[in-house]
Amino acid sequence: MASQVISKQRVADHGEVLTGKREVNAMLDLVKQETERIDSRFLEPACGNGNFLTVILERKLAVAEKRYGKSQLDFERYAILAISSIYGIDILEDNVRQCRHRLYGVFDCDYYSRLFKNRAKNKCREAVRFILERNIIWGDALDLKTCNEPRVPIVFSEWSPVNGSMLKRRDFTFHGLLEHEGMKELPLFSDLGEDVFIPTPEKEYSPVHFMEIAHAQQ
Repeated sequence: MASQVISKQRVADHGEVLTGKREVNAMLDLVKQETERIDSRFLEPACGNGNFLTVILERKLAVAEKRYGKSQLDFERYAILAISSIYGIDILEDNVRQCRHRLYGVFDCDYYSRLFKNRAKNKCREAVRFILERNIIWGDALDLKTCNEPRVPIVFSEWSPVNGSMLKRRDFTFHGLLEHEGMKELPLFSDLGEDVFIPTPEKEYSPVHFMEIAHAQQ
């Protein structure tokens, strides 16, 4: 399997080895249907600089373009839904910055600006940046805490569409999602209509228009 190494020191200190794009695609093809579902959630607990997450976003946005590329508002709504479904943690701060930057580039350069050119809206771009700041976290997936001081429990935001253009945010601790007793009995999500485990959020926010998310929930 092909891999990339930034430095021997990083390998020694953090076990960092980045997977090549051909191998990433081959592995994601094992769950191809999920990678092409716009709202399917993915978490990479050692996301590096985004080799897996960028390909997942590319696949989701390709579907969004195919279905909604002729309607700017629909594409914006579903592109933000795709971005809001992608989560990552990395222990190295530069990886986190690069991952956010790469994911934003996939959204803006590869799709949004290409499709809509001077009609592209800065508010949409700001919403994407805000979500990426919340979803791609500088932290340690082993002790479930952020790496920046003071070290606090990692919190993930769930973004759920409400009534078309509204987006509702609920914050959950990573520890709570993993350790809650209900997780031992019931799954988080089900497509079959069974009972599921619904964790208690740390905080809930009122729904806002997806374009206003960056300004309404700072």
